[in-house]
Amino acid sequence: MSLLDAGLATARDAVCRVSEFACPPCQTVPRLASLAISGLGTSERLMFCDRFAQALALLEERVRLGGGGRLATTLCGLDEALGGGIPLGKLTEVVGPSGIGKTQFCLKLALLATLPECYGGLNGRVVYIDTESKFSSRRMIEIGQKSFPQIFRQEGLAQKMAGRILVMRPSSLSDFTKSLEQMKVTLLQNDVKLLIVDSVAAFMSSENERGTTGFTQHPLRWALSFLKSIAELTRIPVVVSNQVRSQSNDDGYHYSFEVKRMGDGDGAERLESHLVAALGIQWAHAVTIRLVFESHSGQRFIKVAKSPMSPAVAFPFIVESSGITLLNDEGIDVSGPEITSIRCQGQNLLGLLPFENRG
Repeated sequence: MSLLDAGLATARDAVCRVSEFACPPCQTVPRLASLAISGLGTSERLMFCDRFAQALALLEERVRLGGGGRLATTLCGLDEALGGGIPLGKLTEVVGPSGIGKTQFCLKLALLATLPECYGGLNGRVVYIDTESKFSSRRMIEIGQKSFPQIFRQEGLAQKMAGRILVMRPSSLSDFTKSLEQMKVTLLQNDVKLLIVDSVAAFMSSENERGTTGFTQHPLRWALSFLKSIAELTRIPVVVSNQVRSQSNDDGYHYSFEVKRMGDGDGAERLESHLVAALGIQWAHAVTIRLVFESHSGQRFIKVAKSPMSPAVAFPFIVESSGITLLNDEGIDVSGPEITSIRCQGQNLLGLLPFENRG
């Protein structure tokens, strides 16, 4: 009213008119299809429409069956706490310091999603957005051979499983957002059963180094919203790894993976004793599941810090040739400030992991 020098009715009308122009149009499935076929020839349009009809039928079947599906992690205690595994149609975050095992966890999930349903998999394809170049097909096949020897003894099956995983390596935040823009229909068309982003925080760090932090907030918010909409539309699990940063404002670096590069041992110990998830509170509220990977008391833990179906509980784990293994399935109850805290006592986690592409 003050800006327009107008009455309340006029101000409300102005807000409504601005909202009509500012809000993006509803992206229904038919709308996405019409955008996808623009510019295609007649035969290409017919082929696309046929495939899209099949994808739409699959989507409707998934919706009809409800949102109770899960991707089992094969970690019995964790799966029980999560009601069966990583939920379909939801956004799950894996957060923790570098080198603690986040990428190992993501690699195992990618493998599991490609396995036949009779082995607990989803029998589908996987899109793996690798922003830190940590994806290793050799390591993933090793995990498969050790975890499912009866499957991977079959000739050519390891290569078939690896061939179901599409790895994308966007070089910047803008490349990442462009990839997401083209993804919704692609996921439906190609029977993708899992989307992994490892990790979103890497873009924030690179933008900070270039001094463009002020311009990254809107794209990151947009990416968050889009990832949630992808999960809800396609009814697949979307798993995103996140880094940690210091709570203090008096250091010259913000992310745990920058500590080693700075070479300040004392600063690293101070930083790692007060860690929080990167990307802020808005991101934290948006995710449905938050799994915290942390280290204390000489042991590493997976902590269910946020879940609509489980109280906070932590499971001690180790990383073996078969991937992550829980030391027990009972779990340890977590309460109070320990639920949201991320602990790391400054030990050399990279030295504890004997495998490539630790993360």
